[in-house]
Amino acid sequence: MEHKTFNAGTGVIHYDISRRGADRPWLVFLPGLSADHTLFDKQTAYFAGEANCLVWDAPAHGRSRPFPLTFTMRDLAVYLHGILEAEGVSSPFLIGQSLGGYIAQIYIAQYPGSAAGFISIDSCPLSRKYYTRWELALLKRTKGMYMSIPWKLLLAWGIAGTSTTAYGRGLMRQMWTSYSKEEFCSLADHGYRILAEAVEAQPEYPIACPTLLLCGEKDGAGSAKSYNRRWTKQDGHPLVWLKGAGHNANTDVPDEVNRLIQNFICQASKAAAR
Repeated sequence: MEHKTFNAGTGVIHYDISRRGADRPWLVFLPGLSADHTLFDKQTAYFAGEANCLVWDAPAHGRSRPFPLTFTMRDLAVYLHGILEAEGVSSPFLIGQSLGGYIAQIYIAQYPGSAAGFISIDSCPLSRKYYTRWELALLKRTKGMYMSIPWKLLLAWGIAGTSTTAYGRGLMRQMWTSYSKEEFCSLADHGYRILAEAVEAQPEYPIACPTLLLCGEKDGAGSAKSYNRRWTKQDGHPLVWLKGAGHNANTDVPDEVNRLIQNFICQASKAAAR
């Protein structure tokens, strides 16, 4: 994949891209909070030979640093749209893990009709009806809690909570240790806060495209499993539980996730062609 950059005005966003032809679908991979493009290495390695692929390091993540923590969730969607426009990407399948899934939902609502499909990996819905006031209040007040925990202990707890496999945990350790404690805590605090603000900003984020929810059976990040149960029940999106997988399910069971992505794209593409 080719490494490229996009000037967002307040900072530079790094991303990797590969092209396989106008007749191939576009897969856009969006990593979660604190993660970088390597989170999707198992997916880009699998799909880059048969589809057009793009994966980014979101602002203030990975290679996209330094980047001031002044952006909103909507800003992230606007930056992504700018990159896709610059690269001539049309009708992408947005594949978002955790925070990446929230960005995808805002993108779909902000640019209706632009996405061919959405795959949520251990993410949650954005619509206001799913959240209580105290949940949103807690999301806005995380830095003090994070900073109060010794850095080595915070790393150990956090990494253990993201993945069930040695590969997945090793990947997160590599990513998280690239941050200082202050940088990591500030990024986490900002990410949770802009998530809460996005939920409060509007009551609904309609997903008007084919959608698939994937969630690890052992996802221990917050209430992700509970949110996904309610999401599939209330909004009707199909949900697949991934056996043995944690919050970073695509690193824990990559072959199963790749199979599900491939089947979803084939089915959605056939339906669109009718």
